[in-house]
Amino acid sequence: MNKEELKEHLATLLPSPTFEEGAEWLTITIDPAEWESTAKAIRKDFDYLFCVTAVDWRTHFTMVYHLTSTTHRHTLVVKAKLDHENPAIRTVSDIWRTAEFHEREAFDLFGVVFTDHPDLRRLFMTDEWNGWPLRKDYEDPVNMIKL
Repeated sequence: MNKEELKEHLATLLPSPTFEEGAEWLTITIDPAEWESTAKAIRKDFDYLFCVTAVDWRTHFTMVYHLTSTTHRHTLVVKAKLDHENPAIRTVSDIWRTAEFHEREAFDLFGVVFTDHPDLRRLFMTDEWNGWPLRKDYEDPVNMIKL
């Protein structure tokens, strides 16, 4: 299946994906409220979640999920825009087991809350750590980090 055929296939599975043009991999943007249903719909075709990260745009966050098919070798990028003041999205650790670790990392470094996550706690930083070190508004007076 080429990129266009994959795009047509996803359009039949998903209620309202927005496709980005010009990217190396097929990229869709979805509403965060549709993430769980989208993940369940594409799970059969994309069986491996290999990367989850957040991008801080100062006004909002974008969650970015990279998925691949180990059978067909297709790659898909799914993006969802989150509120900057209360970044939250449903976990997909029950759909792709690898998400459990990646979501903990995004929580620890960006403060994104993954609702229904089975073990959402700090991964690298100590429990006493204040703030989210990869946010653009994070300030560390000891190490003089200011973005």
